[in-house]
Amino acid sequence: MTQAYQKGHLILDGVSLSVPAGQFLSVIGPSGAGKTTLLRLLNGMNRPASGEVWVEGRRFDDLKGKQRRQVQQQVGMIFQDFCLVEESTCLANVLNGSLCRIPFWRVLLDRFPRMEVERAREALAQVGLADYADKQAGMLSGGQKQRVAIARVLVQQASIILADEPVASLDPGSSQAILELLRQLQEKQQLTVVMNSHNVEQARQYSDRILGLRQGRVFYDGKPEEWTEAQFRDLYRRQE
Repeated sequence: MTQAYQKGHLILDGVSLSVPAGQFLSVIGPSGAGKTTLLRLLNGMNRPASGEVWVEGRRFDDLKGKQRRQVQQQVGMIFQDFCLVEESTCLANVLNGSLCRIPFWRVLLDRFPRMEVERAREALAQVGLADYADKQAGMLSGGQKQRVAIARVLVQQASIILADEPVASLDPGSSQAILELLRQLQEKQQLTVVMNSHNVEQARQYSDRILGLRQGRVFYDGKPEEWTEAQFRDLYRRQE
């Protein structure tokens, strides 16, 4: 795939990537390497300038309308800044993961089916927040907010989770707890996770595979134990 935001300036240059179902892939690299752009192509927020995007056996980048939305439902996003409605309760935020399945009139009247409410409560329990359903999201700590965001993806029933620097704004203890939770859920439910990260040690500890991007190109792609210290240094060396 290639992607450019300005004529003659490629953000991604000939990136070819295949992620097997159930794999935890970390994408690392310096700022401006194209990590966020890659995720935006994978979740359909952008279309590639050239190349193709396939999701679960279906070409995604040229789909439109209902077919495109059906594929997008399989792709959940976890953001660095959580993207919660802070004035709403944790339960209401998690229920937003079910909007793809709920008639619009039910959303307007706040009349979610009982099954969806039960599913949302179960998701909160899975992330360790069973007692927080009625708490306002804005009152939570950063780590708790990210747990709510993960619960929202679980309710979406996405098979693929794209995580864009999901612990960058958290303290080390909260970061470790969130990544351990994400890894546990990924293994238990056989989810596919693609995570952008600047933290090499976190990528090493929690990933099945690490992809390094540099100046829009694949620098190295391999299992954590296959990467050398020299490769990590070269990946992040100052670009001239």
